[in-house]
Amino acid sequence: MSLPVPAALLAACLLWAISFIATKVALEEGVPPLTVVALRLVIAALCFAPILVRRRAQIFAGGPARWRQLLVLSLIGVSLHHGTQTVGLSHTSASNASLWAMTCPISIALIAAVFLRERIGVRKAGGIVLAVAGALLVLGPDVLRGVDLRGHLLGDGLVFVSLFLWAAFTVYGKRLSAELGPLELIAAATAVGAACMLPVGAWEVWRLGFDPTRIGIEAWGAIGFLGFGCGFLANLLYFLALRRTETQKAGVYLYTIPPMTYAASWLALDERIGPGLIAGSLLVAAGVWLTGKG
Repeated sequence: MSLPVPAALLAACLLWAISFIATKVALEEGVPPLTVVALRLVIAALCFAPILVRRRAQIFAGGPARWRQLLVLSLIGVSLHHGTQTVGLSHTSASNASLWAMTCPISIALIAAVFLRERIGVRKAGGIVLAVAGALLVLGPDVLRGVDLRGHLLGDGLVFVSLFLWAAFTVYGKRLSAELGPLELIAAATAVGAACMLPVGAWEVWRLGFDPTRIGIEAWGAIGFLGFGCGFLANLLYFLALRRTETQKAGVYLYTIPPMTYAASWLALDERIGPGLIAGSLLVAAGVWLTGKG
């Protein structure tokens, strides 16, 4: 991969930061959540199709055992991750979701320490603490005071589960990526995940009596971005970078998502950037740098 690891991870996180805005746009346009997931995964799978066709012999050379691995991986990090997160976002506030999002890098670090035996040293721990402090500073006291755990219990629980699933996907995916290759791994997992979610989306359309022809241009633009920008490009960059670094070091980059989300809102919605965003972003950057040195 010619792109440096930090640049690849930052680009992936930027796309994921914008994905929260795109998901809200699609949901507010009236598209049911599981239908959004199914459509974005189908688009991503179509983008990965050339890789699947060229590398199919390598991908499925392991026989039934390889199919089982890919099925488990796609359920954890594709179908269930996106499904629980999108449904959760329709039942909770953005402030609650941002708070729970900070648990993902910590989950990655703990799972990697147990299953990949990646050591959590003083520098890594210090970097994680700095990044957490920066992310909290970005959210600010008003957002944190607005968190309502009792009123959004279902949505919060689903968002938390989705983030833990992504942490497990990152760790398990790194191990399988070493055998299969990052391109082949994410392409196959996305295709299997799309195949699993397509009937679920069709069931939701039937149950709600939703007419897919009613999806407007703005919603299709958001879904297209989620499929190509997030499902294809961001995952591609993330797993290519993951091959060249530790999962803990890759995971801490997820703390850059809150500042990037706020910056994207400033650019797209003309929202004001306050000193908390600038100071918090600097702390997050320091935490990422310190973890990378660990």
